[in-house]
Amino acid sequence: MTDMPPSQPNDPRAGQQPFGQQPNGQPPYSQQPNGQPPYGHQGQPSVPPMRPEDEKLWATLIHLGGILFWIVPALVGYLVLKDRGPFIREHTRAALNFQITMAIVLVASGLLSVIVIGAITGFAAGVVIVIFSIIAAVAANRGQYYKYPLTFEFIKN
Repeated sequence: MTDMPPSQPNDPRAGQQPFGQQPNGQPPYSQQPNGQPPYGHQGQPSVPPMRPEDEKLWATLIHLGGILFWIVPALVGYLVLKDRGPFIREHTRAALNFQITMAIVLVASGLLSVIVIGAITGFAAGVVIVIFSIIAAVAANRGQYYKYPLTFEFIKN
């Protein structure tokens, strides 16, 4: 049996707690006081619902943002705001499905631009994006649901 010598005043190990224990009776790092879950614990999100006015505003901005920034506002809006209320969830889902559909059309138009038909379909897709996004933004601002025409349902409820 090996005995350790008593700690000296300049010993760096003097006063250290055993691994995993905190001084002054504090709980270990993996346990939080007051029954709080540990950091990174996957529990139910406690996101408060949005007010109806805020839902209408964000839905309007997401539809209009699709004109300038294509799929980005719809994707970010869907990922961040979908749990904040049923109105915003439906509008972000509809906008994201529409933008994905139009992205596919624009990629196909780019591939077909070798022949003249690609330029025509690309221009037509741009006009469709502007018109339908404005119609959807007006409907969202009025508090109405809107379903884009010519859209595949990639993301379902």
